[in-house]
Amino acid sequence: MRRALFTVLLVFLASAGLTSCIARRRLIARKGATNTQQQLLTADRQSLIDSIARQYEAIHDFNAEVDMVPALGTVEKSKITEYKDVRAYILYRKPSYIRIIGLYPVVRNKAFDMVSIGDQFKLYLPSKNRFLVGKNELEIPSLNKLENLRPQHFLDAMLVKPIDTTTEKVLLMNLTDEDNAFYILPVIHENANGQLHLVRSIWFNRYNLTIARQFIFDENGNILTDARYSDWKPYDNVPFPKHIEINRPRDEYAVVIDIVKMDINKGVTDEKFALEQPEGTTLQVVGQTPPPAPTPPPPATKGRVKKK
Repeated sequence: MRRALFTVLLVFLASAGLTSCIARRRLIARKGATNTQQQLLTADRQSLIDSIARQYEAIHDFNAEVDMVPALGTVEKSKITEYKDVRAYILYRKPSYIRIIGLYPVVRNKAFDMVSIGDQFKLYLPSKNRFLVGKNELEIPSLNKLENLRPQHFLDAMLVKPIDTTTEKVLLMNLTDEDNAFYILPVIHENANGQLHLVRSIWFNRYNLTIARQFIFDENGNILTDARYSDWKPYDNVPFPKHIEINRPRDEYAVVIDIVKMDINKGVTDEKFALEQPEGTTLQVVGQTPPPAPTPPPPATKGRVKKK
């Protein structure tokens, strides 16, 4: 009887035009949508894996002029120092050649110049008159944040590498709620001992199925790189994100990159990646223990001179 009375009451309210008192329609405005009416796109795991490979394979080389905002520090320590209006040039050629030249604001003198053509890197810091060389693999972060810079970190973030499905397992997650609309591909690697660990997670915006974010992890699950991508534009008919944010929390630095001009697949020659130590600079091998300071000689003993 009570259920019947409740049904009659609802019918009466609806007929009286009072449904707005008990129901309210709300439009969901998620970040990344151009308007509230934009529909979400659907995709499966394999199509997303294929799109990563197509994007990576479409680029053989590029020469980019960018605006850069480097930052030192971390949110965990509640202190970040940003350096505004840094103009930079980024040169890339497959498989792993990359050079980045940064210029100071206003005066546009060279702030840094770093290059990598394999597992080694070189970094020239004119203001400190130092020339650093070392391995791309950062084993122990330096207390000097500038010594943690690696060209390879930029390369791994700017170009999302394809997934090797023969050695890596890939899952598909759908993170769609009132605030988000993403597909996420967690990439899992199995080592020789049969242990599994998460190596990457790649996020796709469901409004256009472009890559929106990439996490790169170490073997313990700590975040090495957190890269975010937005405002994808065609450069020489190849899509590329105009805005990239790279965060390296363990190394305590980050950088925001905005593309000003970009040429893709126009050719970058070998000499563009040649960086030799300038004369008069101090050479520093990063990660190498400095030699111990020489032991000073014992002080001369003072004694009386005996008279004959």
